[in-house]
Amino acid sequence: MKNLIKPERLNLGDTIGIIAPASAPPDPKAVDRAVTVLEKFGFKAKLSANVRARKGYLAGDDRDRAADVMAMFADPEVKAIICLRGGYGAARILDLLDYKIIRRHAKLFVGYSDITALHSAFQLKAGLISVHAPMLNSGLAADDLPEFTRAAFLRTVMEAKAAGSICAGYDKKDISTLHCGVAEGRLIGGNLSVLCASIGTPFQPQFKGRILFLEDVGERPYRLDRMLTQLLSAGILQQVAGVAIGVNSDCEEKKSPPSGEYTQSAADVIAERLSSLKVPVVTGLPFGHVELNAALPVGAKVRLDGDNGDLIITEAAVT
Repeated sequence: MKNLIKPERLNLGDTIGIIAPASAPPDPKAVDRAVTVLEKFGFKAKLSANVRARKGYLAGDDRDRAADVMAMFADPEVKAIICLRGGYGAARILDLLDYKIIRRHAKLFVGYSDITALHSAFQLKAGLISVHAPMLNSGLAADDLPEFTRAAFLRTVMEAKAAGSICAGYDKKDISTLHCGVAEGRLIGGNLSVLCASIGTPFQPQFKGRILFLEDVGERPYRLDRMLTQLLSAGILQQVAGVAIGVNSDCEEKKSPPSGEYTQSAADVIAERLSSLKVPVVTGLPFGHVELNAALPVGAKVRLDGDNGDLIITEAAVT
C-alpha cells in the first residue's frame, strides 16, 4: 500500500480496451454500442479477442477472459481498460492473472459491481489504483446519461488532480449520517456480496485503517444483514477508519410478509448492524447500481466527512 501506482490519465484520442471479464451482456449488440459510446466521448476503442464470447452465465472460458485482461495490459496501444459489464465471474480469473506484468504495465482500469473482485486484487497484488465507475453495457452507454455521472467519470480519468467531493452537483436529501466525525485513509470496497466472497481467500483486501465503501443490488434486507454480520464476525468492520454506504438499489422486500411476521427495511438493517462502530458512517452517497454513480478511485486517499455527509477524494487517481 505504500507503493501504490497511479496510471496515466486519459487524453482525447487515446485508445481504450473493452473487455468482458465476468458476464456477457444480454444483448450481443451491446459490444458495438460500447465502441460507439467511446468514440462519442472522443476516444478510440479496441475490442479484446474474446469480448463476444459466451459460456453459460460467463463471457467465455475463464482462461480466455483472463487472457483478455493480460493482453490489454500488455498492449502498448491501449491506454485504459473499461469493462463491458459485471454480472458474475471476475473472481474466477484472479489466480490466472500475472500481477507483476499488470504492475509493470499499469494503466487505467474501470468497472464496478462484480468487477470489485479485480479492483481488490489489483490493489493488493499489483499495487494499482483503479476506478470504480460505470461500465459500457449500460451506465456510460445510457442515452440519458446524467451529466453528474459523465462529469465525475471524465474528471477522475482525465485530470491529474484530486476530484474532491463526490457529492458536488448532487441533491444530498437521501444522505444520512449514522456516526459523525471525520476520518481519512485509503479507499477500499465496492460490491458488498463480492467483498464478502473474498474473505478468507488470498484476494481478501487489507481493511485496517481504510475507508470502506459498500453498495449492492437486488439483495433482500436479511441478506444485507447476513453479509454485514459476516464482516462484523470476521472483525473486519472493526478495523476500518470509516464506512461510506452508497445507494443499495432494489434491496427492499418485494412483497408483504406473511401475517404476523416482522420485516425490516434495508436502511434499518444497515443502521442496526453498523450501530456498534465508533467511526464515521455515512449512507445514501451517490454510487452504486444507480444512474447517479460517482467515480471512486480504489486505493486513493479520501476523507469521509460524517459531520457534513460527504466523501471527498483527496488524491488524484491518475498522473
